[in-house]
Amino acid sequence: MRVSLSLPVVALGLVGSAVAYPHEPNPIFRHDPENQAKADAVKEAFQHAWDGYIKYAFPHDELHPMSNGYGDSRNGWGASAVDALSTAIIMGNKDAVQTILDHVDTIDFTKTKDEVSLFETTIRYLAGMLSGYDLLKGPAVNLGVKSSQVDNLLTQSKNLADVLKFAFDTPSGVPYNNLNIASKGNDGARTNGLAVTGTLALEWTRLSDLTGEEEYAELSQKAESYLLNPQPSSAEPFPGLVGSNINISNGHFTDATVSWNGGDDSFYEYLIKMYVYDPKRFEKYKDRWVLAAESSIKHLASHPTSRPELTFLASYSNGNYDLNSQHLTCFDGGSFLLGGTVLDRQDFIDFGLKLVHGCEATYNQTLTGIGPDSWGWDPKRVPSDQKKFYDKAGFYINSGSYDLRPEVLESFYYAYRITGNEIYRDWVWNGFKAINATCRTGSGFDAMSDVNKVGGGSHYDNQESFLFAEVMKYAYLVHADDAPWQVQKGDKNAFVFNTEAHPIRVSHS
Repeated sequence: MRVSLSLPVVALGLVGSAVAYPHEPNPIFRHDPENQAKADAVKEAFQHAWDGYIKYAFPHDELHPMSNGYGDSRNGWGASAVDALSTAIIMGNKDAVQTILDHVDTIDFTKTKDEVSLFETTIRYLAGMLSGYDLLKGPAVNLGVKSSQVDNLLTQSKNLADVLKFAFDTPSGVPYNNLNIASKGNDGARTNGLAVTGTLALEWTRLSDLTGEEEYAELSQKAESYLLNPQPSSAEPFPGLVGSNINISNGHFTDATVSWNGGDDSFYEYLIKMYVYDPKRFEKYKDRWVLAAESSIKHLASHPTSRPELTFLASYSNGNYDLNSQHLTCFDGGSFLLGGTVLDRQDFIDFGLKLVHGCEATYNQTLTGIGPDSWGWDPKRVPSDQKKFYDKAGFYINSGSYDLRPEVLESFYYAYRITGNEIYRDWVWNGFKAINATCRTGSGFDAMSDVNKVGGGSHYDNQESFLFAEVMKYAYLVHADDAPWQVQKGDKNAFVFNTEAHPIRVSHS
């Protein structure tokens, strides 16, 4: 059922306006038959996963690629379809784009039987639709889809935000994350996480900029304000690095545990990306990112005793360092590289490349060529059965699973786009080949239990929607021709990627 707005679509700011993108391809990123063949191989893998999803799971959220069933872990609104939209547009896959647009027309975001995650819904559904709108109104305008369906992406984005915005109705403005949209209730949590609170501003601000209704930007930026001005001061043990949990009632931090790992990660990611989105409005976000980046280099950089040339980011709490990291954390190299090129800071670029090389080591040391979900390098805690592995690899495996995560390929992509060094494109290809060899099933791609076993161990029978949004996109873009949606060196970016790899048009382009 399609939900109509009280406002006519013509009132929604930039609705219906196409944007010209005079784009001169960067000669560094040359076109050649070998790279075209690799890009085509990624498109084939995307099509394989898409065909399986359409046959066995659509319009549900995700495919179960071993049993050929489906799941609805994201409220049954078709997460894989919406998450696939921007990638399908970039690949020029008009059939998939049309199927997704037809589906978006049918979604009723007021209906679900499950709890709704403000964070997950924002980064997948809201960003997926806004990105589709920005791309199809801009550099992909010639794809040839109905303008009314493109306009409806913005209409549905507003519908969704209007369903979700009660989450911010708290004494502080720090939102609840887990919502009951039927009752406008929540799970009763007293705190919200750093990443969950700090990974909303890009999408909600973009919605305001497109509709001309400031409410969405104001809600997300008020929540963010507590993270930019952390209280109490003890919650910021190093400049720019803050705790992990925020009191919903007053916006104060409840701890001083510092990390770039899951739960904290995309807060730091969005600080610099908000500046890329609009350097005039979000200079303070940039200043906070610079502080966090400098403090991370000074206080969190860590090197395994068995391979001191590798660099990982440790976590810190109350004077103690935790020498463990995650696949999720491997976006960090890309964040330093983006910040370094935008701010013309070679020290950030150099450190970002060190983090990229550290994450690459987690891939090239396993039997599958895919990195584990989590690992450690504390010499006092090396498991007895992994001592030889630690001596050789520089880390030991805590959790060997692979859940189709994109972060390592993501940072390889940033490294290639910012340095032009072919080795990083090769690393993306190696990672993609390993994923294609290990995780591919008859109908899609599956999460695996152990990357350090031949064949990846056992199957989990779940194809996450971010396979479409992120893994396939980064693997494709690194081999594709230069385009306005590609990451650019310096301040030339026309788009900025949200944490789910949906390209959002920057406000000044």
